[in-house]
Amino acid sequence: MARPNSANSPVSILSFAGDLPNICSLTGLLCTVLAIYYAILGLFPAAMIGLIWAVFFDWSDGIIARHLKGRNDKQREVGGQLDSLIDIVSFSICPAIILLSYGHFSPWFLPGAFIIVATGVLRLSYFNVFGLVEKSTYMGLALDNNVIILVFAFLFNGLISQTAFSVFLYILLMLLAALNVASIKTPKFAGRWYYALMLYTLIITVIYGWQLLRF
Repeated sequence: MARPNSANSPVSILSFAGDLPNICSLTGLLCTVLAIYYAILGLFPAAMIGLIWAVFFDWSDGIIARHLKGRNDKQREVGGQLDSLIDIVSFSICPAIILLSYGHFSPWFLPGAFIIVATGVLRLSYFNVFGLVEKSTYMGLALDNNVIILVFAFLFNGLISQTAFSVFLYILLMLLAALNVASIKTPKFAGRWYYALMLYTLIITVIYGWQLLRF
């Protein structure tokens, strides 16, 4: 009886978990899960730390993938799918949960949560098919920018009443959702912007870490 061709044998799913860019992507997913956990608990400074680190690892996995030699086509394909699916969780589902949690899971916040997730799914589906409009240009605002803006916006939490901030948060996330699917061209931040993000991540971590110490 002939043995099956090893070239056509199924590849282990877990074998892709050891790919360095995918390890980076999964670390970002862990940060997102922690952000969701703390958001549900209402500990928003911790949620913001988790979110900004999710962005950092999302940017890092692409850099690692581009510089890592010896990766085959399947590793690149699976890595691309993994990155896209994690983006949905990190930059659509997690902000939607943050909005719901800040609104004490009121039904009034459900439409906003749906819009955040729906526009995120639409945007990523479009990007997966059409890619960049030009070499370094997106169609619509990239989802990771939502989180970069969101963690900055939460710095104002506590400076105004909770009711006022919940309205501000709702409006902000709806505007960002509209920009995600708008027919506008936005730049893809790369190169030196990575170091700017690294600095921003550290500053945000220190600020929200200090807030946590006050709890």
